Amino acid sequence: MSSEKKIRYIAIEGVIGAGKTSLAKKLSERLNAKLILEDFEDNPFLEKFYKDPVSYAFHTQMYFLMSRYKQLQEVKQIDMFHDYFVADYIFEKDKIFAYLNLQDDELKLYEKIVSLIEKNVTVPDLIIYLQSTHERLMKNIKHRDRDIEKEIKEDYIKDLNEGYNYFFFRYKATKVLIVNSAEIDFVHNEQDFENLITEILKPDHSSIEFYNPVSTKTAGKK
Repeated sequence: MSSEKKIRYIAIEGVIGAGKTSLAKKLSERLNAKLILEDFEDNPFLEKFYKDPVSYAFHTQMYFLMSRYKQLQEVKQIDMFHDYFVADYIFEKDKIFAYLNLQDDELKLYEKIVSLIEKNVTVPDLIIYLQSTHERLMKNIKHRDRDIEKEIKEDYIKDLNEGYNYFFFRYKATKVLIVNSAEIDFVHNEQDFENLITEILKPDHSSIEFYNPVSTKTAGKK
Protein backbone atom coordinates (compact mmCIF):
# COMPACT_ATOMS: atom_id res chain seq x y z
CA MET A 1 0.00 0.00 0.00
CA SER A 2 1.36 3.42 -0.97
CA SER A 3 2.21 5.85 1.83
CA GLU A 4 1.70 8.78 -0.53
CA LYS A 5 -0.67 11.32 1.01
CA LYS A 6 -3.76 11.93 -1.09
CA ILE A 7 -3.69 15.34 -2.70
CA ARG A 8 -6.94 17.05 -1.78
CA TYR A 9 -6.06 20.73 -1.49
CA ILE A 10 -4.39 22.30 -4.54
CA ALA A 11 -3.35 25.93 -4.77
CA ILE A 12 -2.40 27.79 -7.95
CA GLU A 13 0.13 30.60 -7.62
CA GLY A 14 1.86 33.10 -9.86
CA VAL A 15 2.48 36.77 -10.43
CA ILE A 16 -0.31 39.07 -11.60
CA GLY A 17 -1.17 38.01 -15.15
CA ALA A 18 0.15 34.44 -14.88
CA GLY A 19 -3.30 32.90 -15.35
CA LYS A 20 -3.72 31.39 -11.89
CA THR A 21 -7.43 32.20 -11.59
CA SER A 22 -8.18 30.85 -15.07
CA LEU A 23 -6.33 27.62 -14.29
CA ALA A 24 -7.98 27.32 -10.88
CA LYS A 25 -11.43 27.60 -12.46
CA LYS A 26 -10.69 25.03 -15.15
CA LEU A 27 -9.07 22.64 -12.70
CA SER A 28 -11.95 22.92 -10.23
CA GLU A 29 -14.43 22.09 -12.98
CA ARG A 30 -12.43 19.02 -13.97
CA LEU A 31 -12.15 17.80 -10.36
CA ASN A 32 -15.58 18.93 -9.13
CA ALA A 33 -13.63 20.87 -6.51
CA LYS A 34 -14.62 23.54 -4.04
CA LEU A 35 -13.22 26.70 -5.63
CA ILE A 36 -11.66 29.45 -3.51
CA LEU A 37 -10.87 32.66 -5.40
CA GLU A 38 -9.09 35.67 -3.98
CA ASP A 39 -11.38 38.69 -3.57
CA PHE A 40 -8.87 41.20 -4.90
CA GLU A 41 -11.51 43.42 -6.48
CA ASP A 42 -13.11 43.99 -3.07
CA ASN A 43 -9.96 45.63 -1.73
CA PRO A 44 -10.83 49.35 -1.62
CA PHE A 45 -7.16 50.36 -1.49
CA LEU A 46 -5.79 48.38 -4.42
CA GLU A 47 -6.37 50.87 -7.23
CA LYS A 48 -5.00 53.66 -5.02
CA PHE A 49 -1.94 51.50 -4.30
CA TYR A 50 -1.13 51.08 -7.99
CA LYS A 51 -1.23 54.88 -8.36
CA ASP A 52 0.59 55.71 -5.10
CA PRO A 53 2.35 52.63 -3.65
CA VAL A 54 4.10 54.39 -0.78
CA SER A 55 0.95 55.93 0.68
CA TYR A 56 -1.33 52.92 0.33
CA ALA A 57 0.93 49.86 0.66
CA PHE A 58 0.16 49.15 4.32
CA HIS A 59 -3.61 49.65 3.97
CA THR A 60 -3.68 47.37 0.93
CA GLN A 61 -1.51 44.75 2.61
CA MET A 62 -3.53 44.53 5.81
CA TYR A 63 -6.83 44.29 3.96
CA PHE A 64 -5.50 41.40 1.88
CA LEU A 65 -3.98 39.69 4.90
CA MET A 66 -7.21 39.57 6.89
CA SER A 67 -9.33 38.78 3.83
CA ARG A 68 -7.11 35.83 2.87
CA TYR A 69 -7.03 34.56 6.44
CA LYS A 70 -10.80 34.64 6.79
CA GLN A 71 -11.42 33.08 3.38
CA LEU A 72 -9.00 30.17 3.80
CA GLN A 73 -10.73 29.05 6.97
CA GLU A 74 -13.16 27.38 4.55
CA VAL A 75 -10.55 24.69 3.88
CA LYS A 76 -10.93 23.41 7.44
CA GLN A 77 -14.62 22.77 6.97
CA ILE A 78 -15.75 19.29 5.95
CA ASP A 79 -17.35 19.40 2.50
CA MET A 80 -19.43 16.33 1.67
CA PHE A 81 -20.06 17.49 -1.90
CA HIS A 82 -16.47 17.94 -3.09
CA ASP A 83 -13.38 15.72 -3.03
CA TYR A 84 -11.00 18.62 -3.61
CA PHE A 85 -10.30 22.23 -2.74
CA VAL A 86 -8.72 24.43 -5.42
CA ALA A 87 -7.56 27.97 -4.59
CA ASP A 88 -5.96 30.62 -6.78
CA TYR A 89 -3.55 31.74 -4.05
CA ILE A 90 -1.74 30.64 -0.89
CA PHE A 91 -1.71 32.52 2.38
CA GLU A 92 2.09 32.69 2.53
CA LYS A 93 2.28 34.66 -0.71
CA ASP A 94 1.15 37.67 1.28
CA LYS A 95 4.70 37.94 2.61
CA ILE A 96 6.13 38.41 -0.89
CA PHE A 97 4.11 41.60 -1.31
CA ALA A 98 4.82 42.74 2.24
CA TYR A 99 8.60 42.50 1.89
CA LEU A 100 8.46 44.22 -1.48
CA ASN A 101 6.11 47.07 -0.58
CA LEU A 102 6.19 47.88 3.14
CA GLN A 103 8.47 50.25 5.00
CA ASP A 104 10.55 48.94 7.92
CA ASP A 105 8.18 50.03 10.70
CA GLU A 106 5.16 48.79 8.77
CA LEU A 107 6.87 45.47 8.12
CA LYS A 108 7.60 44.94 11.82
CA LEU A 109 3.93 45.42 12.70
CA TYR A 110 2.88 43.19 9.80
CA GLU A 111 5.20 40.38 10.96
CA LYS A 112 3.80 40.51 14.49
CA ILE A 113 0.25 40.10 13.19
CA VAL A 114 1.19 37.32 10.75
CA SER A 115 3.00 35.35 13.46
CA LEU A 116 -0.22 35.26 15.49
CA ILE A 117 -2.51 33.95 12.76
CA GLU A 118 -0.50 31.95 10.21
CA LYS A 119 -0.40 28.80 12.35
CA ASN A 120 -4.18 28.56 11.95
CA VAL A 121 -4.04 28.39 8.15
CA THR A 122 -4.11 25.01 6.38
CA VAL A 123 -1.17 24.43 4.00
CA PRO A 124 -2.04 23.04 0.52
CA ASP A 125 -1.07 19.48 -0.38
CA LEU A 126 0.29 20.73 -3.71
CA ILE A 127 1.14 24.19 -5.06
CA ILE A 128 1.25 24.87 -8.79
CA TYR A 129 3.54 27.85 -9.38
CA LEU A 130 2.99 29.33 -12.84
CA GLN A 131 6.39 30.80 -13.58
CA SER A 132 6.65 33.29 -16.43
CA THR A 133 8.65 36.22 -17.75
CA HIS A 134 7.77 39.78 -16.84
CA GLU A 135 7.33 40.52 -20.55
CA ARG A 136 4.69 37.79 -20.91
CA LEU A 137 3.01 38.89 -17.67
CA MET A 138 2.75 42.49 -18.86
CA LYS A 139 1.36 41.30 -22.20
CA ASN A 140 -1.34 39.30 -20.39
CA ILE A 141 -2.18 42.22 -18.10
CA LYS A 142 -2.58 44.61 -21.03
CA HIS A 143 -4.59 42.06 -23.00
CA ARG A 144 -7.22 41.54 -20.28
CA ASP A 145 -7.46 45.33 -19.88
CA ARG A 146 -8.80 45.61 -16.33
CA ASP A 147 -9.36 49.16 -15.13
CA ILE A 148 -7.87 48.41 -11.73
CA GLU A 149 -4.61 47.24 -13.35
CA LYS A 150 -4.04 50.10 -15.79
CA GLU A 151 -1.59 51.82 -13.43
CA ILE A 152 0.64 48.78 -12.92
CA LYS A 153 4.23 49.54 -13.92
CA GLU A 154 6.52 47.07 -15.69
CA ASP A 155 9.26 47.58 -13.09
CA TYR A 156 6.82 46.55 -10.36
CA ILE A 157 5.93 43.33 -12.21
CA LYS A 158 9.63 42.63 -12.79
CA ASP A 159 10.44 43.05 -9.09
CA LEU A 160 7.41 40.99 -8.11
CA ASN A 161 8.39 38.21 -10.51
CA GLU A 162 11.87 38.07 -8.99
CA GLY A 163 10.31 37.95 -5.52
CA TYR A 164 8.06 35.04 -6.48
CA ASN A 165 10.97 33.10 -7.97
CA TYR A 166 13.08 33.64 -4.88
CA PHE A 167 10.21 32.58 -2.62
CA PHE A 168 9.18 29.38 -4.41
CA PHE A 169 12.65 28.09 -5.21
CA ARG A 170 13.20 28.00 -1.42
CA TYR A 171 9.71 26.96 -0.32
CA LYS A 172 9.68 23.88 1.93
CA ALA A 173 6.23 23.75 3.57
CA THR A 174 4.64 21.47 0.98
CA LYS A 175 5.07 20.03 -2.52
CA VAL A 176 5.58 22.51 -5.34
CA LEU A 177 5.23 21.99 -9.09
CA ILE A 178 6.96 24.86 -10.92
CA VAL A 179 5.47 25.24 -14.40
CA ASN A 180 7.20 27.23 -17.11
CA SER A 181 4.07 28.91 -18.47
CA ALA A 182 5.72 31.60 -20.60
CA GLU A 183 5.27 29.76 -23.91
CA ILE A 184 1.99 27.88 -23.42
CA ASP A 185 -1.67 28.93 -23.43
CA PHE A 186 -3.64 26.62 -21.17
CA VAL A 187 -6.59 29.04 -21.20
CA HIS A 188 -7.35 28.91 -24.94
CA ASN A 189 -5.35 25.88 -26.12
CA GLU A 190 -7.03 22.68 -24.92
CA GLN A 191 -4.03 20.48 -25.66
CA ASP A 192 -1.78 22.71 -23.55
CA PHE A 193 -4.38 22.47 -20.78
CA GLU A 194 -4.69 18.68 -21.04
CA ASN A 195 -0.92 18.23 -20.91
CA LEU A 196 -0.74 20.43 -17.82
CA ILE A 197 -3.61 18.58 -16.13
CA THR A 198 -1.85 15.26 -16.72
CA GLU A 199 1.26 16.61 -15.01
CA ILE A 200 -0.72 18.01 -12.07
CA LEU A 201 -2.77 14.86 -11.48
CA LYS A 202 0.01 12.30 -11.73
CA PRO A 203 -0.02 10.07 -8.62
CA ASP A 204 3.33 11.00 -7.07
CA HIS A 205 5.01 14.37 -6.68
CA SER A 206 8.42 15.18 -5.24
CA SER A 207 8.95 18.04 -2.81
CA ILE A 208 9.82 20.31 -5.74
CA GLU A 209 9.43 19.54 -9.44
CA PHE A 210 9.85 21.45 -12.69
CA TYR A 211 7.57 21.12 -15.70
CA ASN A 212 8.89 22.71 -18.88
CA PRO A 213 6.21 22.08 -21.50
CA VAL A 214 6.39 22.77 -25.20
CA SER A 215 3.41 24.63 -26.61
CA THR A 216 1.40 22.54 -29.04
CA LYS A 217 1.41 25.59 -31.33
CA THR A 218 5.16 25.26 -31.83
CA ALA A 219 5.61 21.53 -31.31
CA GLY A 220 7.04 19.81 -34.35
CA LYS A 221 8.23 23.05 -35.99
CA LYS A 222 11.86 23.24 -37.08
